[in-house]
Amino acid sequence: MVVTGRAVLLAGVATVAVALSGLLGAWAAVIAVGVVVVPLIVDVALAVSPKALRMSRSGDTSLRLGDSALVEVLVSNPTGRRLRGSVRDAWPPSAHAAPRTCPLRVDAGERRRVTTTLTPTRRGDARAAGVTVRSIGPLGLAGRQRTLSAPWAVRVLPPFHSRRHLPGKLSRLRELEGQHTAMVRGQGSEFDSLRDYVPGDDVRSIDWRASARSDGVVVRTWRPERDRRILIVLDTGRTSAGRVGDTPRLDHAMDAALLLAALAGKAGDRVDFLAYDRRVRAQVKASGKGSQVHRIVEAMAPLEAELLESDPAGLVSTVLGAQGRGRSLVVLLTDLNAAALEEGLMPRLSALTSRHLLLVAAVEDPAVAAMAAERGDSGALYRAAAAERTLSERRRVTAELRRSGVEVVDADPEHIAPALADAYINLKAQGRL
Repeated sequence: MVVTGRAVLLAGVATVAVALSGLLGAWAAVIAVGVVVVPLIVDVALAVSPKALRMSRSGDTSLRLGDSALVEVLVSNPTGRRLRGSVRDAWPPSAHAAPRTCPLRVDAGERRRVTTTLTPTRRGDARAAGVTVRSIGPLGLAGRQRTLSAPWAVRVLPPFHSRRHLPGKLSRLRELEGQHTAMVRGQGSEFDSLRDYVPGDDVRSIDWRASARSDGVVVRTWRPERDRRILIVLDTGRTSAGRVGDTPRLDHAMDAALLLAALAGKAGDRVDFLAYDRRVRAQVKASGKGSQVHRIVEAMAPLEAELLESDPAGLVSTVLGAQGRGRSLVVLLTDLNAAALEEGLMPRLSALTSRHLLLVAAVEDPAVAAMAAERGDSGALYRAAAAERTLSERRRVTAELRRSGVEVVDADPEHIAPALADAYINLKAQGRL
């Protein structure tokens, strides 16, 4: 049961009237009950029961973080009386549902549609908590309230801010495939076509058999490899929970992974995705040529950083099992944390690099570099010393990885995605995939 402001006003008027009349004792109680309580009971009895209503939903089921979605609730009134009141479609606070409540009037046998706008601030699945209906009686004094179940979920996808870099990187790929100066044979390069020799061509590219059958000298041209296997591995362990700026390191890594997946798909390569800490959190296997970005985005949406240490042995074993015998480019998005890498991944690098080309990408924190540049009081000097030691450890780990044959990309959140895409393009240009 609920009461409205009218009921409070009525109770106040009744109290003042009894006081002014001079009545005391039992008569005052009888008048109070007759004037206030009885109308409330009658109003509650005449109000439509929310339990009799029928709910159904429709609307958006997914959106990118930063956008808005519309979700509708269709309220059906199968009773013989008119429903007056309000309705609230309840969602988690992070969904930022608006409006909070809506007035509701549904005649007997009719339906009304209530629209709620969601503007989530967190990635993942937002689920409706229920629809609360408040039915007010004809006198407007009191009514009934009940929360009804109306399940619905909206998946909030990663925002993919780095999409703006994709046209420029695709342009670089087209230049790489189209310019003759780049069409030289490299390790693992694919044969493209034959053409006439022009001064400046590498004589090692001359095809003597084809030249013997033609009137002039013919050379072979080579193009960057296509249909190569790329595995993007996202470390969801404790180091990915650290915030760089206002965003977790995991989200920055996701953005870089999406740009790489989109670029590699456009280049004709097969892209697989794996999220791992101590077990597989998400996995997408390429189902053929073309972009896998949509499937990867869907797999990334519910991922959260796990506050536990990643298992490097399990990670290496899972990667080797997932990629089979063929050589692949394995892109590991993790943090260049000296303690975690030296005790975990470093001893197992040889098992991975002997079969695949490994590229480690990490998001550096610009605040650490700013802290290292601080000068002034003793506190600033201590902070600068600690930051400089952190940067020194990071440079040392990067050097050790490169000596082991690992490609390393280390950049701030603003540049990690384009830097990773550039590293992929350079590997393609060098014929190393």
